[in-house]
Amino acid sequence: MNIDKAVMMFAGCVVLASVALTQWVNPAWMWLTVFAGLNMIQSSFSGFCPIVYVFRKLGVAEGTALTCHSKKEK
Repeated sequence: MNIDKAVMMFAGCVVLASVALTQWVNPAWMWLTVFAGLNMIQSSFSGFCPIVYVFRKLGVAEGTALTCHSKKEK
């Protein structure tokens, strides 16, 4: 799995967790879904997503769509 696929999987998990938390805990958790959606829109334009730093530190293979903007992180 590369970073691009890991980011998509993470975003999907955040959305699903947010929906579950909204349903069973508190409706205010819907804001997590809003944040995830806005972050996905932002990353589609910029090619940057903050979770890339985490996945890179964990040793996930490089992808082609998302970047870290800092090659020193490697």
